[in-house]
Amino acid sequence: MLTAALYIHMRGTSLEGRMDPNPDQSIAQSHSMLVVADKDLNPVLFDHLLTQKWKVEYVSSNEEALSQLRKSRYDLILTAEGTSAKEDIRLLQQIRVAQPHVRMIILTRESTTEDVLMALRQRAFSFFSPPYTVERLTEMIHMAMEGPAWDDGIELVSGTPVWVRLLVRCDRKTAERLMQFFEEMVDVPDEEKNEIAYAFREMLINAMNYGGKFDPQQYVEISYFRTRHAVACRVKDPGEGFSLEELYHAAVKNPSDDPFRHIPVREAFGLPPGGFGILLSLHLVDELIYNEQGNEVLLVKYLNPERRPQRADVKVV
Repeated sequence: MLTAALYIHMRGTSLEGRMDPNPDQSIAQSHSMLVVADKDLNPVLFDHLLTQKWKVEYVSSNEEALSQLRKSRYDLILTAEGTSAKEDIRLLQQIRVAQPHVRMIILTRESTTEDVLMALRQRAFSFFSPPYTVERLTEMIHMAMEGPAWDDGIELVSGTPVWVRLLVRCDRKTAERLMQFFEEMVDVPDEEKNEIAYAFREMLINAMNYGGKFDPQQYVEISYFRTRHAVACRVKDPGEGFSLEELYHAAVKNPSDDPFRHIPVREAFGLPPGGFGILLSLHLVDELIYNEQGNEVLLVKYLNPERRPQRADVKVV
């Protein structure tokens, strides 16, 4: 772990300035990041920040971060894992007054579904609590620092721990941000959470791709439901829909004796490799239900094994 003396030495200085022979010019052109650093800051993350062409400054508390934000502007704020989610959300609320479009990634030692919803309501860029990988965190930092300067693309329409409604921009990076929030929000055992998250991501990307054409002006509607015995996710895209009978390019339509029949069909239509999304999801959730138009799907995962059907199937209602 990094020492307090090193943090004091690094406070208020640019990491880029230490690496670049002409720091004044490069700092002026760089993005700026403020890190609330505590003794638990992962040294791998610290080493990674040292190599980036960003202006990175350090403070030791949320109070110091707020003071610094009143004097300087930043593209991204990274909170300390040692602070609570509620403390970090309170900081975000305070800085929104002075810097309404600043991005914040919240690191916290532990959180609740209510904390994640509040972070979404305050338009946090992302949210991490253990366990998480430094690789995924650094990917999110790069996304926040180097992405286009538009508002964040995830709108919480309404939210309680058992019923959440969201509007999500049709953009692949926004989908990855949503998945991080989703995995933090879903309060089920890890095995079930991983299965739900995988199936949900497949349906989300399908909706953004085929329904929204990855047009950032279009939005996908998301609902999440948590009952005592099940988790359900609803995904509605802005497209015209489709018929399951016409999905010749998807593995779900393959006969049991020809599991790869869809591959030459995809090649003929110029589609990239894939087509297994719905089929894989069928093995991970218990119900996969499409509306008649084909632009809305409901995934259901039963948490009580006795309620699970022997085999999931695609339904149209």
